[in-house]
Amino acid sequence: MPRSRLLAATAVGAAALMALAGCASSSGSSGGGGGSDSAKVAILTSKTGPLAEYGQEYINGFKAGLDYATQGTGKVDGRTIDVTYADDQGKPETAVSQFKDLVGKGYQVIGGTADSGIALQLAPLAEQNKVLYVSGPAAVDSLTGINDYTFRSGRQTYQDVATAGASVGDVQGKKIVVFAQDYAFGQANEAAVKSVLGAQGADVSSIMVPLSATDFTPFALKAKQAGADLLFVAWAGDTTGAMWQALDQQGVLGSTTVVTGLATTASYQIYGPASSKIDFLSYYFSGAPDNDVNAAMVDALQKQGAQADLFSPDGFVAAQMMVHALQSGDDVDGMIKSLEGWTFNAPKGQETVRASDHAMLQPMFLAKLTKKDGQWAPELVKTLPADQVAPPEAGS
Repeated sequence: MPRSRLLAATAVGAAALMALAGCASSSGSSGGGGGSDSAKVAILTSKTGPLAEYGQEYINGFKAGLDYATQGTGKVDGRTIDVTYADDQGKPETAVSQFKDLVGKGYQVIGGTADSGIALQLAPLAEQNKVLYVSGPAAVDSLTGINDYTFRSGRQTYQDVATAGASVGDVQGKKIVVFAQDYAFGQANEAAVKSVLGAQGADVSSIMVPLSATDFTPFALKAKQAGADLLFVAWAGDTTGAMWQALDQQGVLGSTTVVTGLATTASYQIYGPASSKIDFLSYYFSGAPDNDVNAAMVDALQKQGAQADLFSPDGFVAAQMMVHALQSGDDVDGMIKSLEGWTFNAPKGQETVRASDHAMLQPMFLAKLTKKDGQWAPELVKTLPADQVAPPEAGS
């Protein structure tokens, strides 16, 4: 069925501090894979480069998901699933070259890459070559509905921003201020909040801070004087600690609801004394869901010597989707039909691949950081059901 791109909210959301970060792969088989007694799957992601740190989370999750979905056999309908891991290095030109090479070797099922720009270049190649592409964790909204051959295993920007808005309930008439760095990342967040929450009736404005700034007190004072119902913070880099300190010292954190994205476990300690005063929109942390699939993933990762982290579900779900698709046979059109409308139990809870545009409908979370054994750790505040944060259908 034809699809059109979602034009609204194509920017990266608050949690995209991590969402643009990658899904790197570990070593695996190389070359074209097995013959008729095997099902060939490729994971194309950052094995090296700036996204490699997060890639390990994705690939560990994928391995755990593959084991779970095949009940430990590594097979689908008697065929061994032969997985090849290719390195995109976080570079679009490398990713495109690798994708074409994999197609040339006969791979019909390809997953991975977290960089939104790369994903947007690979999706048209999937359609041109009629292969199934399961993207993740790239969050760019315009992947939803881009073509029949592209799916996603994670969430999209709209769901991040909608989750942030839920921290103040109905945003109709609420004053929301975006506090961000004045460059591509911050500007993308500003655009996303205006597109998503502005469309829901919020009054959205922004305080954009120059990248060269080292004294954040004047900007924190502006944030205090703005009298916002919600301050939406999008920040990255070495000045993060100083920025939060300034907001705290100027009383911003005590005078309004302040929301930002909860990143990986390594980030939990960076907020300092401000930690308990911030609300976090969360895509995933291991303590948020309470279900058997999440428990299985957490346990499997522990056995790998790893831990469940932000991008673990993206890999796990990608494996679930690929196994389900392969159960329909080798025809890609059949795989697509099997995934469209599919509802299944994932680590985050029940998820559904929306048939009309391949959006992944899923629950999201609100969290706080609390001190546990001298360390800051996330605690679940609220689970938002999938329909509450579902993006509008592409083309609507």
